[in-house]
Amino acid sequence: MFAPRRLGVSAFAVLLMLPPAAALAADPPKSRKIILDTKEGVAAVKGEWRYHDVKLVEVPGVGPDGKPNRTYNIEPRAFGATFDDSAWEVLDPTTLGKSRSTGQVCFCWYRIKITLPDGVEGKSVWFQTTVDDYGEVWVDGKLPRTAGKGGGPIVGGFNVPNRVELRDPKPGKVYQIAVFGINGPISAAPGNWIFLRGTALEIIDR
Repeated sequence: MFAPRRLGVSAFAVLLMLPPAAALAADPPKSRKIILDTKEGVAAVKGEWRYHDVKLVEVPGVGPDGKPNRTYNIEPRAFGATFDDSAWEVLDPTTLGKSRSTGQVCFCWYRIKITLPDGVEGKSVWFQTTVDDYGEVWVDGKLPRTAGKGGGPIVGGFNVPNRVELRDPKPGKVYQIAVFGINGPISAAPGNWIFLRGTALEIIDR
């Protein structure tokens, strides 16, 4: 029968010296987090959490047939970067996990102005939070409309994390973050309320 070839001693020695496959892969990017449900974390970004309940109000609208009708919008519409929230309730950041709003089908705003610390040059910076139950994250009055990994900035499902990149980060740059919270499921009015968890800035090496 034909006998299979055997590796010579020198070839076998070379194989032993090769690094494992995992070592050949690129090192994962390093990251650090500033936890924004702590007083230390909020102080690190010179921020202050503010809160307000949201109401549905009846407004004029137009139906798909082009005829005027009555429909609904929210008040306050507090997503804008220059919106004045100075009269809103100031929150202790350690209470972001506390239940708020009115229960059943309800809505609310959380707002914080973030100043980036030193050490963000050449990094990517992400704001992340999970709204129980659904959420939208506005940055400087803009709602990113491309769903990202983990749900992205648009409502992605029940208790799905929101993760939004803060563009063009520089030390001292200020971003206005507005988190719109929604209680759910909307079609089966729940008996719980709204709260945030896992709220942080993640700074990642590129």
